[in-house]
Amino acid sequence: MFQDILVTGLVNGSAYALLAIGFSLIFGVARIVNIAHTAFYMLSAYCLYALLVRAGLGVLVSGVLAVVSVTLLSVACYRLVIEPVRQHEAAVLIATIALALIFQETMLRIFGGNYLGVPSAIEGMANVFGMGIPWQRLLILIIAGGMLAATWFLLYRTRLGLAIRATANDLEEANLMGMDVHRVAMFTVAISVALAAIAGVVVAPVFVVDPFMWLAPLVTVLSIVVLGGLGSIQGSVVGASPAAPGRSYAAKYWCSPRARWRRRG
Repeated sequence: MFQDILVTGLVNGSAYALLAIGFSLIFGVARIVNIAHTAFYMLSAYCLYALLVRAGLGVLVSGVLAVVSVTLLSVACYRLVIEPVRQHEAAVLIATIALALIFQETMLRIFGGNYLGVPSAIEGMANVFGMGIPWQRLLILIIAGGMLAATWFLLYRTRLGLAIRATANDLEEANLMGMDVHRVAMFTVAISVALAAIAGVVVAPVFVVDPFMWLAPLVTVLSIVVLGGLGSIQGSVVGASPAAPGRSYAAKYWCSPRARWRRRG
């Protein structure tokens, strides 16, 4: 019982950390509250399903194409929809909500409202410290950890990361120093949505894929970034640590029929 909660919490926490870091990056650099952030997460899961199940491509090829396609779509949406109204916070918020609803209804129209399953990339169980963990869930933890490390390296060891952090700290000063803040914002959107797309690809074989799968993570990600501090990358990782196990515990003990019976008793 505890093992299931721990493993599920770690898997959910890794996905939430990727989503929260991307959300914080967009807000910190571009000052955009991107409600459509988790909708891109949903789109990547659907892209993986379409490429892997319907087109019959390999797992690796399908995953890479899904992440690249969703990232390019996010850049196009930023340039065409968000950037023209970026100076108006209310308009940006409405635009991102509209994008999320458009993505949701498009997937509903194309794939229907049924729950879809994506086959696991790796079958079998791994024995880790005496606990049996499915290889697919272990793969999620490995990929998420690698992406978090790569994001840290990008932000703190590259010139692009320096520009991103400088723009996040003071947009006007970065502009006066000669940085192209608009291009930095575009690259930040691409990086943040790529993290969300990777999260969608790695968790799709574990969870079901449906047009409304972006709603629950959105609420959790918003609570994580508020808990960790809006725009704080480290805070997003720290905030995801207690949020995911707590949600797993609640789902296990408070949302099951037995849990409800226990509460009534």
